[in-house]
Amino acid sequence: MTRAPDVEIRLHEAPREELRELFALAEDSPEQLDRYVNLGRVLIAVEAEATVGYVQLVDCETPEEIELQSLAVAETRQGRGIGRALVERAVAESRAGGARTLLVATATADVGNLRFYQRLGFRMLRVERDAFTPSEGYPEGLVTDGIPLRDRVWLTLSL
Repeated sequence: MTRAPDVEIRLHEAPREELRELFALAEDSPEQLDRYVNLGRVLIAVEAEATVGYVQLVDCETPEEIELQSLAVAETRQGRGIGRALVERAVAESRAGGARTLLVATATADVGNLRFYQRLGFRMLRVERDAFTPSEGYPEGLVTDGIPLRDRVWLTLSL
């Protein structure tokens, strides 16, 4: 069991709807969230009986690859190692399941996420231009860290 200080990481077996507020921290499009919220498996971080974070793992078409579809930590609990603990547990679970690569995608505008994943050993793979458009369910004019939200970057971690 992976633990950040006073946090237990475990499989979430209840309905995903109870995690919707946390999922919404990582997804600006309600349409996209509806599309993937019930996919794959979810590990949660529990602190004092409250769920304070999650990571969602979804199988890819290639059996050796797993996608880290979504990750969030409650805003009041960020910066305490919970996100790192969730990713470390996701890595261990993926490796144990026979995966050789963990994929993750994030906005090119989100420098905090890019820094987070690279510190954990992820490497950039490719850029997907114009991924965050109104036709994909994202509001016009979204900005992250003062940068227009337009493109998505894919990163990989060799397991």
